[in-house]
Amino acid sequence: MLEELKHECGVALVRLLKPQSYYEQKYGTQSYGLNKLYLMMEKQHNRGQEGAGIACVNMDAPVGTEYMFRERALGKDAITEIFNAIDHSPLTIDHCSDEYDDYAANNVQCSMLNAQLYMGHLRYSTTGKSGIQYVHPFLRRNNWRAKNLCLCGNFNMTNIDEIFNKIVQQGQSPRVYSDSYITLEWMGHRLDREVERCFVEAKELGLENTDITRYIEDHVQMANVLRTTMADYDGGYVMCGMTGSGEMFAMRDPWGIRPAFWYRDDDVIAVASERAVLQTTFDLQVKDVQELPAGQALIVHKDGTSRLEQIIEHKAYSACSFERIYFSRGNDYDIYHERKQLGQQLTEPILKAIDGDTEHTVFSFIPNTAEVAFYGMVEGLRSKGFSVRSEKVAWKDIKLRTFITEAGSRNDLASHVYDITYGSLRPYEDNLVIIDDSIVRGTTLKESIFKILDRLHPKKIVMVSSSPQIRYPDYYGIDMARLEEFCAFRAAIALIEERGMEELIEEVYRLCKYTVAPHSAPEGATNVMPAVNKGIEVPSGTVEGASTPVRLLYRPFTVEDINRKMAEMLRPADMLAPVEFVFQTIEGLHAACPNHLGDWYFTGDYPTSGGNRLVNEAFIRYVEDNNRR
Repeated sequence: MLEELKHECGVALVRLLKPQSYYEQKYGTQSYGLNKLYLMMEKQHNRGQEGAGIACVNMDAPVGTEYMFRERALGKDAITEIFNAIDHSPLTIDHCSDEYDDYAANNVQCSMLNAQLYMGHLRYSTTGKSGIQYVHPFLRRNNWRAKNLCLCGNFNMTNIDEIFNKIVQQGQSPRVYSDSYITLEWMGHRLDREVERCFVEAKELGLENTDITRYIEDHVQMANVLRTTMADYDGGYVMCGMTGSGEMFAMRDPWGIRPAFWYRDDDVIAVASERAVLQTTFDLQVKDVQELPAGQALIVHKDGTSRLEQIIEHKAYSACSFERIYFSRGNDYDIYHERKQLGQQLTEPILKAIDGDTEHTVFSFIPNTAEVAFYGMVEGLRSKGFSVRSEKVAWKDIKLRTFITEAGSRNDLASHVYDITYGSLRPYEDNLVIIDDSIVRGTTLKESIFKILDRLHPKKIVMVSSSPQIRYPDYYGIDMARLEEFCAFRAAIALIEERGMEELIEEVYRLCKYTVAPHSAPEGATNVMPAVNKGIEVPSGTVEGASTPVRLLYRPFTVEDINRKMAEMLRPADMLAPVEFVFQTIEGLHAACPNHLGDWYFTGDYPTSGGNRLVNEAFIRYVEDNNRR
């Protein structure tokens, strides 16, 4: 991808099922659990480079010593920093890195090596908030082991305001306003109630003192906690947690938006955001790894028994297709073949763009995530009997840093993030077809890649995207929330203005106001007749046929119309070669990725009401900001 997106985080869970001595004897190491956690996190480093954290629970720690540990760090080297701090040696409580560090004065010796439960997290921020306080896992402390809660997740909630208000109405006063912290407090509150339920049962059985504690730890039901916590959430998530008494869980949202996979054998239970991570870490085959079903939780009790439990009834399955196109590592068996098919399906429009002249065309790709789609594109052309000349034309260098503050100079340096292979084309004779996995903002194309490719003097540049046009924001974990960021949206607005259709913008604005706040919407907000009179099919929905009115903006135009306008807008003024865009179709996407139908960033078909509300609010902000300017 030309413009890297901050996106879904990565999670890793490891539960050891045997005594520590077993792993030392079988695997020859005292660090088996930590080693597996480290490898799982490194193999998911692509999922988060703003920070990382780990936590563990030692269920055998004596009373009066620490039993729940946490380490967190910021930056792309956070994983290395964390595991270097542990250093596979006994730790003092200083390493717990939380608000209870005062206990370090006791100088109690503790060791993560003796833990049975391990949790790891890789973070990318989708909220713009940064700092160690926002790095997972989050910890909620209590002197009752069963009430200690540690959470991490790959999630973005669209209705955190509602959850916040619900907590406040119950009398709580959260100290931090973020979906992670509020979820911790909300779930912690429900965990307290579950422990109290077990306490009442124990008392009714005539138990006293530590017998009550043992009863609670043996009978606490995390499924009850999850059902009373997660039912009200709108968004995409994989929520992972563990308690001080040894309960562990991983739960997936009922739409299946965010990915989660798990594995169990006699030695270990493990969870990760990607299947191939578990395969590599534990030397497994594809069939050995299970996908966590939508709305279900994998629950591991303190005694090591585990079960899958349906927490929320599954909704319309909307697994994120962007995981397949870009985010997940391409070494997964299915993802590799899906990306090849995405490239292969584009051969016909590519041939049309070059008039079938493969003899005078060089085929290449934007490194590095589009490489697999490139292989599929080349195979598709060769399977049709065409001779293909392929070269590595574009190279991505390390991110340039500069002390220069003058804008023009900085932009000039930034334009050299990519470089070219000189002599890879016959100047003025060869077309250049170059494929990327997706085109989001178009900024890098205009400011860097087109300028540098033009130095090769191609007869024509055909810019290919193995994904469809990205037209709408994501609100379930990907860092793209502003409509005006998308070059496809800007192209549609430009076409509307060129054709004198500004009333469509006003109409969509009124409809968005009505869907967000019907009682405060401007007069005529429900009137969709101007759109109908122009022959625009109004999208289905709950408010006068338009729950996502923003989709109306694209209805007057074909994909080719948007392609041509994007080429016009993104082609630098001083560039010599003509530019043409080729995008994947929605039908092609679904054919290549049939089990991952979540396509709201391409179609505006959001799986949850929260997604619809937020895109409408985004368009309202866009119109009002432009009016103010």
